[in-house]
Amino acid sequence: MTSTGDRQFPSALAAAMAVPFDYNDGEGVDFEPFPAFLSAEDTTDWFRAWTGNGELSGDDFRIFGQDGSGGYAAFWLIRPIRALVDQPVVFLGSEGETGVVARDLGDFLWLLADGLGPWEAATPYESDRVPRPNQELTVIAERFAPERRRSAAAVIEQATREFPDFDDTVMELCR
Repeated sequence: MTSTGDRQFPSALAAAMAVPFDYNDGEGVDFEPFPAFLSAEDTTDWFRAWTGNGELSGDDFRIFGQDGSGGYAAFWLIRPIRALVDQPVVFLGSEGETGVVARDLGDFLWLLADGLGPWEAATPYESDRVPRPNQELTVIAERFAPERRRSAAAVIEQATREFPDFDDTVMELCR
């Protein structure tokens, strides 16, 4: 697994997180990026509170942003010996919502470029809005993952297909 001490944003993520996200009264993207990954201690404190399980650590997550209600977007460090950028991006909502929203950072960049954030990708039943592509994020996705271009719907579908048991895995940790 990726080192638990690695708390630096990869350059592609840093570039995407520097772009402002406009919520636009519910018509935009509900995402507030952090300037850096949440600390290991804060991640563990949050994960224990979120699951109600004081025996867990947050070592399997690198949290990099949240939605307006406090749900977190994170890399899930599930692929042994793979780089952080090759790990799936997940959403863990404040109301217990869960979802794998992208298979890796390259796919996540295209999800953002197509106008969806982690909350919208994890909770499509909550939102009937149509994605609005973001030109600034498209430029970033083209720069860092040009061969990965696909729609947000395709990104979400592939992530869900590759990790169909994410919700069950996380819920088994809850007390």
